Amino acid sequence: MSRPTRILVLSPAFHGYWRSLERALRGLGHDVRTVPYDEHRGLTRLAAKVGHDLPERLGGSDTRRRAMLGARARAAVLEHDPDVLVVVKGDAFDDAFWELLEDRRQRRVLWLYDELRRTGHDGRSLAAAGPIASYSPLDVAALTARGIRATHVPLAHDPDHPVGPVGAAREEVVFVGARYPSREATLRRLAAAGVPVHAYGRDWSPHPVDRLRTWRVGAPGLPAGRDLDRADAYGVMAGATATLNIHGDQDGFTMRTFEACGIGAVQLLDRADVTLHYDPDTEVAVFTDADEAVELARRAATDRTWADGLRRAGRARTLAEHTFAHRARALESLWTD
Repeated sequence: MSRPTRILVLSPAFHGYWRSLERALRGLGHDVRTVPYDEHRGLTRLAAKVGHDLPERLGGSDTRRRAMLGARARAAVLEHDPDVLVVVKGDAFDDAFWELLEDRRQRRVLWLYDELRRTGHDGRSLAAAGPIASYSPLDVAALTARGIRATHVPLAHDPDHPVGPVGAAREEVVFVGARYPSREATLRRLAAAGVPVHAYGRDWSPHPVDRLRTWRVGAPGLPAGRDLDRADAYGVMAGATATLNIHGDQDGFTMRTFEACGIGAVQLLDRADVTLHYDPDTEVAVFTDADEAVELARRAATDRTWADGLRRAGRARTLAEHTFAHRARALESLWTD
């Protein structure tokens, strides 16, 4: 009997999504180790905030950070000596990291959950990254035109991740995530129309610690709470009248798209092209402007038969097609073909 494929995952620590990917790859029978390459704890986290975030905001270079993370990633590769390397995002590594992979002729896959224009990747790193899986269909087309092997692998939901206490149903529309102008404008329109809203996240929170962490003085003046971990965020979304998913300038679909449906929330989102993954009005509710978001929020609060149908159908579609297990199989095909 052949031994399992030894896989090393190099991933951002972001919300612990690496655990979901690791669990899915192990479910396929692989021996998996993960290094969250940008993870900081305690005083190290504070030092990173001062040493990297502040200089970046002041227009400084990130060369030192790239060298540090590249060295950390190279050490992990040499220590674990994997059969296959799965790099998630990976745009913070220096050239020496990619040179090491080429010298080793390392089997590898790069999974991108953001548009290339928002990453630090360049022609050098993309050429060395091996097959590329991206959540962005437009980037896949552009990479393919450049002769780089690329395929569309969307983001996903992890049905094995715990859902925090839902408690009594919250008669409000919630938003969990970063504060951008289009998101704030939609929430303000809902609030002005008398729809109860609540935003969660450090960018919204009036707490003094969160204002310090996000380098701001004031708060948006909307009902808001602090950061939630994934389990608590799931509980809040599942228990709310509806949860907003506002993309803005993106062509890939956020993790929230699959998570909200996966935990049985009523999802209101701003992308008509969601038909690639879900059926509008039966699995998700799509709005084209803030006024339509108001109408859908009111319907979610009053038409419980419709809302409960969205919850059931969206969850069923997610479990059938959009879990991390499905994405792990797609990644696996890139290093086995």
